Amino acid sequence: MEKVWSMLKRFGVTKENVIESALMLYVPHPGVETKERAKKVFEKEMELALSDSNIAVLIYAGALLEEAGEKRKLPIPHEWYSADMTCMVADEVLGIAIAQYIGGTKGVFEYMRFDRHKPGILSKLGPFMDDVIGGLIGGVSANMYTRGQRNG
Repeated sequence: MEKVWSMLKRFGVTKENVIESALMLYVPHPGVETKERAKKVFEKEMELALSDSNIAVLIYAGALLEEAGEKRKLPIPHEWYSADMTCMVADEVLGIAIAQYIGGTKGVFEYMRFDRHKPGILSKLGPFMDDVIGGLIGGVSANMYTRGQRNG
């Protein structure tokens, strides 16, 4: 998990600003009635998600794509990358895959909510990393609401 955070740090992504971004769209829910409780459950769920090697590799893939885009090495016109054009959907597919792997269909719906609003760190990231981190937040948020209710 430390390798993932070390890699994400290159993009300005920290555990703290991921949690902060997630809580910007927090909605009180049974089991996570307060932001304090939501923060604890979200952090626990995020640690669980990041302990899965498949999630770590998907995040790494997004990081490599982001770096390639920054260096103009993607096999697409650079303006597709730099303007995050709608014809480039690979970034969205990666975010959806992460959200769905972690939180199932609920994770995808949460990802869409975060992708639309881009709270906090999401608004500062490039086209691949905003979707990768949005997918992580979406999947983890879905589990926070579901498991927070069961383990409240």
